[in-house]
Amino acid sequence: MPDTPPSGRSDEPYRLPRTVTPLVYHLTLDPDLEAAVFSGDEMVELTVHEPTATVVLNAADLVITDASVESADGDLLVAEVTYDEKLERATFSLPSPVPAGPALLRCRFTGILNDKLRGFYRSRFRAEDGTTATIATSQMESTDARRAFPCWDEPDRKAGFDISLVAGPGLSAYSNGPAVEETDLGGGRRLVRFAPTMKMSTYLVALIVGPLAATEPVDVDGVPVRVVHPPGRGHLSAFALEVAAHALRYYSDYFAIPYPGDKLDLVAIPDFAFGAMENLGCVTFRETALLVDEDRAARTELERVCDVVCHEIAHMWFGDLVTMRWWNGIWLNEAFATFMEVLATDAFRPGWHRWVSFGLERESALAVDGLHATRPIEYPVGSPEEADGMFDVLTYQKGGSVLRMLEQYLGPETFRDGVRSYLAAHAYANTDTADLWDALEAVSGQPVRVVMDSWILQGGHPLVTLDDGLVDQQPFAYGPPDPDGVSAIGGPWQVPVLVRALPAAPGRAPGPGARLLLGDRPEPVPALPDEGPALVNAGGWGVYRVGYGGDQLGRLAGRLDDLAELERVNLLTDTWALVLAGHRPLDDAVTLAAHLGDHSEPGSLAVVAGILGLCDRVVGDADRPAVARATRALLGPRLAGLGWDRRPGDDERAPTLRAMLIRTLATVGQDPGVRTEAAARFDAAAAGRPAIAADIEGAVLDAVAAELRPGDDQAFLEHYRHPADPQDEARYLFALAAFPDEARCLAAFDLALGEVRTQNAPYLIRDLLANRVGGPAVWGRLKEEWTVVTGRFPANALPRMLDGVRMLCGRPELADDVIAFLEANPLETGGRTVLQVIERLGINVAFGRREAGRIAPVLDAATGGLR
Repeated sequence: MPDTPPSGRSDEPYRLPRTVTPLVYHLTLDPDLEAAVFSGDEMVELTVHEPTATVVLNAADLVITDASVESADGDLLVAEVTYDEKLERATFSLPSPVPAGPALLRCRFTGILNDKLRGFYRSRFRAEDGTTATIATSQMESTDARRAFPCWDEPDRKAGFDISLVAGPGLSAYSNGPAVEETDLGGGRRLVRFAPTMKMSTYLVALIVGPLAATEPVDVDGVPVRVVHPPGRGHLSAFALEVAAHALRYYSDYFAIPYPGDKLDLVAIPDFAFGAMENLGCVTFRETALLVDEDRAARTELERVCDVVCHEIAHMWFGDLVTMRWWNGIWLNEAFATFMEVLATDAFRPGWHRWVSFGLERESALAVDGLHATRPIEYPVGSPEEADGMFDVLTYQKGGSVLRMLEQYLGPETFRDGVRSYLAAHAYANTDTADLWDALEAVSGQPVRVVMDSWILQGGHPLVTLDDGLVDQQPFAYGPPDPDGVSAIGGPWQVPVLVRALPAAPGRAPGPGARLLLGDRPEPVPALPDEGPALVNAGGWGVYRVGYGGDQLGRLAGRLDDLAELERVNLLTDTWALVLAGHRPLDDAVTLAAHLGDHSEPGSLAVVAGILGLCDRVVGDADRPAVARATRALLGPRLAGLGWDRRPGDDERAPTLRAMLIRTLATVGQDPGVRTEAAARFDAAAAGRPAIAADIEGAVLDAVAAELRPGDDQAFLEHYRHPADPQDEARYLFALAAFPDEARCLAAFDLALGEVRTQNAPYLIRDLLANRVGGPAVWGRLKEEWTVVTGRFPANALPRMLDGVRMLCGRPELADDVIAFLEANPLETGGRTVLQVIERLGINVAFGRREAGRIAPVLDAATGGLR
C-alpha cells in the first residue's frame, strides 16, 4: 500500500498523491548557456501501488511534452499534461488506468536558466581574458528541483538518480556521482554520464555545466576530494581541501559510518544565494566560503571557510544519508550540522576557542527568541514559502545551541552513541525528530523527549533566577506583547541547570557544581562545596537567561577572574538583555564592562562594543562625546596593549580582537589617533608600500571611511572591482557602507541596484540601512525602489536585507515610518523574520526613550576612573 501521510496535517494540501513511488530517475539535461534555456529527457522507474489513470508530480516553469507511461506488460499510454501553477504540479492524464506494479514514466521538457539563483539557473563571472563566462548550476533546496525537471519534490520521496549532462565546447560537467562515460555528440559537444547515486531526496541533486576547472583529487581514505573553481583560482583551494580531509575523517569516526558517497567535489559558484548547499558528493559554495588564500586571509575568514566546509560535509550523514520526512524537520538537519560544524572546527583549530565564539552566535539567536514574534524551532510546515522561512537563526543557532546543551547534559560520549544508533537505524530513509530522541533515550536512560519537546515545540526561552536560595524560571521577553496579546513565547521548560559557587577566596580552584532539572516549581539551590557567590549556568551551555536577586550580581562583578571565558560572556549578555527588557538599570551592564579589568578576550569585549554601539545610536548629538569617551576608556587600553601588528606570543584570536578594537574605537569611540594610524596604513598600501594585514584590513577600511576624506570611496570602489581574491572583494564592497555621509551611502545603494551581484547586493543594502548618518536616506530610496528590489533579489535574502532597519532607532518618527511601510508591503517569504525586525526596532527605540538623559552620566560615572 502507498505510504500515506496522516490526514489533517498542515502539509496535507501540499503533499502529492501516494499512488506511485519513484524508484530511479534517468535524467538527461542539455543547457544552452548563451540562450539561457535548457531541454531535458527523463525516464522514471515507478512502482504503481494501485491502478490509476493519473500520475501527479511537481513541475514549475517547465513545458512538458512527449509524456507517456509504460506498464510492466508493455502497454504504452500517452499522457495529456495539465498544470496547476499555484501548487506547482503537473498531472499526466492517461487514456486508461495503468495497473499496479512496475512502470516507466517518460517525458521531454524545456525550461529557462533563470537569474533567481534557484532551480537550474545561470551564474556569470569575469574570465581570465576579461570576457564574461556563464555557468549553468543548481540550487534545489527547499522545493526547486521541480524547476529543473519533473519530479516528486518531497524529501521522503527518495530515489536513485542516473544523471547525464550535455556539455558544449570547452565546458566541464559535474553532478553527484563521478563521471563514468562520455559520448561525442559532434561539434565539440559531448554527453557526460555520471555514476548512479544512492537513494536520496530531489533537493540534493546537483547539475553544473560551465567553463570550470578542478584541482587534482586528494585521496582521503579512499574518497577522492576536489575543489572545482573558475579558471585561475586553483591556488585558493588548498585550505578548503585540508579542512575537507579533516572533516571526512572526523565524521567517519564520530558517526562510525563511512562517507556515503563515491567522491566529494566542493564547487565554487560565483552567484549563490546561500552560503553553501549539501548536494551529495557535489557540494556548492559561495566563493567566499570556499576559496581563500591562507597567507593573506583574516583569521575570521579562515574560520568562516572551515565552518561552512565542516557544516556541509556533516550533512552527508545528517541530512543526505538520513533525511527529514517533511520540511518541519529542516531544523534538525541544519541545527545538527551547525552543532557538528563547531565540534569539527574546534577539533581542527583548538586555539580558535570555537565553542566560546559560538556563545555569541547563540546570543544572536536568543536576541530573536526573546521576541513575541519568535517561533518554535520546529513547527508545522505546509507551503514552500513556509519551508523557506525555517532557514533562520532559530533553526541554525538556537537549534545547534539546544543540541549542545543536551550533549553536555547527557555527556558527550553518551550523546555520540545515541547519534550513531540513530544514523545506523535510519540510513537511506527518512525520520521525524522523535526518532532521534528515541535513540538518545535508549542509550542514556534519560527522559530526552520530554526535556527536548519543551525546547523544540514552543518558542522562547526561560529567565532562570537565583534569589533567596531558590532557583526558578519564567518566560523571558524584551517587552509586553502587542495590544492584541499575541505571543509565541511559551513556557515552562524542562531546564538542565548547573550551579556552582565560586571559591571563598579569589584564585582558588573551584569545587564541583550541582545539577538539577528545573521544572515549573522553584527548587532550592543544592548544597555546594564552596562559599563564594553562586553562578547559575556554570560552564555556560544553558540556552537561557540568568538573573540574580539581592547583591549576587555585584558580588559576581567583583569576581570575574574566577569565571571561565564563556561564563563571563554569558553574564554580560544576560545582564544586557535584562537592561534592554527594562528589568535592570543600564548601570549594571556598564559596571560589569568596567570590571573586566585585564581580560582581553574577543567574546566579552564584543558584547561591550555592542552595548556602546546601541548607546551611540539612541543618544542625541550632545551626548555622543560621552559615549565616545567611555568607548576609549574601556577599549583604548586594550588596543594599546595589543598593538596594531602581530606580536610573538599572540594567541590565535588576537587578530579578531585587534580588528574589533580598531573598528569600534575609530567609529563609536571617534578616536583621532586610531583614525590617523588607519589612514596612514591605507595610504601606504595604496602607494605600493606594505599591504594592510588581512586580519585588520576591514577594520582599517571602516576607520578610513569614518574620516570622510575626499576620494576614498572611489578608491574602495576600484579595489572592489579589481580584487585579489573573493575575501578582498567582499571587504571593499561592504566597506562602501561605512562612510557616515548621506551622498556616499546613496551612491552605494545605486551600486547595489546595478553592478553588484544579486547574492551580495541585499547585504550591502542591509549595512547601508544600519549606517547612522546615511541610513535614513537609504530607507527613503529603498521605499522608492521597493518593486525593483523585491523583483531583482533572491526572495530568501530580502528579510535579511531588512535586518538593517532595526538600527534606525535614533528617531522614533522614522521608526514609525519603517513599521508602517513594512506592514503595508509584506514579503512573500520570511514574513515572520520581518515581524522580528520590527519588534527589535521597537525595543531599541524603547531603550532610547527609557534611558534618555541617563546614558551619558551612567557611562561617565562607570568609566571615569579608567580614563
